[in-house]
Amino acid sequence: MSIVEQTAAMQRAGIRRLCVIAGDAEWTQQQATGWHTALPGDWLTVSDSTDFSHAVAPAALRTLLGREFQHAIFDARRGFHAEAFAALAGTLRAGSWLLLLTPDWESWPRQTDADSLRWADVAEPIATPHFIHHLQSLMRQDAQVMLQRQHQAVRYPVEAHLPDWRCQAPQQQMQILEQLEAMPPGVAVITAARGRGKSALAGMLAQRNQHCLVTAPAKVSTAVLAEFAGEHFSFMAPDAVLAQEATPQAQWLIVDEAAAIPAPILQQLVQRFPRVLLITTVQGYEGTGRGFMLRFCATLPDVRLFQLDEPLRWSPNDPLEQWLSQALLFEEAQESRASGEIAIYPATPDHNVTALEAGYRLLASAHYRTSPLDLRRMLDAPGMRFWLAGAAEQVTGALWLVEEGGLDQSLADAVWAGHRRPRGNLVAQSLAAHAGFAQAATLRSLRISRIAVQASQRQRGIGKALVATARQQAQNCDYLSVSFGYTESLWRFWRACGFTLVRIGSQREASSGCYAAMALLAISAAGEALQQQAAQHLARDWPWLQAIIDLPLTLVSDASQQLNEDDWALLAGFAWAQRPFEASYAALQRLVRQSPSPLLNAILLQKQTLTDAAQHAGLSGRKALINQLRSEAGAALIRLNPDSAQWLRSLQ
Repeated sequence: MSIVEQTAAMQRAGIRRLCVIAGDAEWTQQQATGWHTALPGDWLTVSDSTDFSHAVAPAALRTLLGREFQHAIFDARRGFHAEAFAALAGTLRAGSWLLLLTPDWESWPRQTDADSLRWADVAEPIATPHFIHHLQSLMRQDAQVMLQRQHQAVRYPVEAHLPDWRCQAPQQQMQILEQLEAMPPGVAVITAARGRGKSALAGMLAQRNQHCLVTAPAKVSTAVLAEFAGEHFSFMAPDAVLAQEATPQAQWLIVDEAAAIPAPILQQLVQRFPRVLLITTVQGYEGTGRGFMLRFCATLPDVRLFQLDEPLRWSPNDPLEQWLSQALLFEEAQESRASGEIAIYPATPDHNVTALEAGYRLLASAHYRTSPLDLRRMLDAPGMRFWLAGAAEQVTGALWLVEEGGLDQSLADAVWAGHRRPRGNLVAQSLAAHAGFAQAATLRSLRISRIAVQASQRQRGIGKALVATARQQAQNCDYLSVSFGYTESLWRFWRACGFTLVRIGSQREASSGCYAAMALLAISAAGEALQQQAAQHLARDWPWLQAIIDLPLTLVSDASQQLNEDDWALLAGFAWAQRPFEASYAALQRLVRQSPSPLLNAILLQKQTLTDAAQHAGLSGRKALINQLRSEAGAALIRLNPDSAQWLRSLQ
């Protein structure tokens, strides 16, 4: 059967297929051109190479979401952008081929991958053998994948009789739509994988009801919903909705991609409208909303849950979707019914890779932002460590740690001063740059990046056991760290694991709506000293920080609020280096009471906003304001002690 005949058969069956073209750059280019000539279609091409005119860069593919194409080419010869590959597959309609261009098959696992610069915290691209071997294994095993390898015979897909496709998605959409229209006041939730028509269904509800308000993390993501809603599409950003004194008049609030909106904001939105429809993707290239939505929905009374599982643009038996789901581990984590003692063991991509993949699925089900980028990091980025609970085929808990610290003293000092921000080292750098502890970056630590325990296995101490094991086995480290969106329940868990709170950010995180908190669990004597100093520093600053951090938290300190040596060093870093204003806030509060200055007084004592203070002072923009504040702080230090101030200035 020719490619043209095979493509026609695919069209009738409603399926799409993957063709892998592996070889040198010139040969793969020639093969792609041959396909382009043989088959009419859009041939959307995603590539960073100049070999293709009119190609879309992988990072720009989001601009094409919501559109449909016939056939596409994905150029992975220099690097494999996994999220872009998944997104491209989601744009292809039935009867399409997706051509994947790769380096020579045998050398591919050893070749450096330019995409690793996005996710591996490396200065130069690295090879990614574990991920590439994973892809190659699935390509060899799947008889529906076509393989064109240079100097080898083509492996064609195994042909089987496929019944003609009759799309059932519209009927499923209408059934749910009718139930929504008849629904009493309350909350409805629609979950679906990509390509199931959930946004279209929400748009139909808006079009038929005519009194719906739509909100979403970004308006650009509501293009499909807007198309189906037509003239009855009305959009308002979540924060704009909540800023209204009177709740906007609407019979329905439709929240698109609800799992990407912080839970506290979502909770407020739900309480303001008689009927709310939450829709979210449970599987996809930018993460999964399944775990988040299930936890959030558990807090709602009388919530109605709906699921769309029939694809709109291809058959449920589509080979491309099935292969992609395996390749990027989109399948759900399997719930465990395990009882008795739970084993805890380390896992690496070289050993226990099957268990590690199960651990990734568990993390993806629990954390909205877990995405294929994280899969790549887990398999090939340096400095990753993993602990799992349960059996290899039945993982019930997963802990992901990242090595941090070990910076030389000069680099750590530059981070402290605000002059350098080397890649990685999230907590270690933050404690140096914001809390003022340069030693946090020179010590060696392990940061807990993610932790998850299956819902059915919680309250058994598995999470605490994972943390305890990681600490016991980290003898070469000085401390464990964790950064999390502060909630009472989360802090209760980390405190029970033995952590001490050492920093709270002054801004709410966009992803969680919570303040970023950091906590340490000391391992060595040096780690213990850092933990004590940082905790005491936070407690001493807390009376001032409460003015800008709205948290019902009590931290007790008997330390004096007079300026001390630590304050002088931090204030010198603000005045004559680049230490941030927010990180210097408490020390500046102590300074202004001993050596007043006009602009510092206005902001710190009179509580003027930065914008108002800048306007009153005739300053244009935040940068000019901060520069003036630095100048005033330096002058105040010189007034208090000229000799000490000049000496500290010379050190910056």
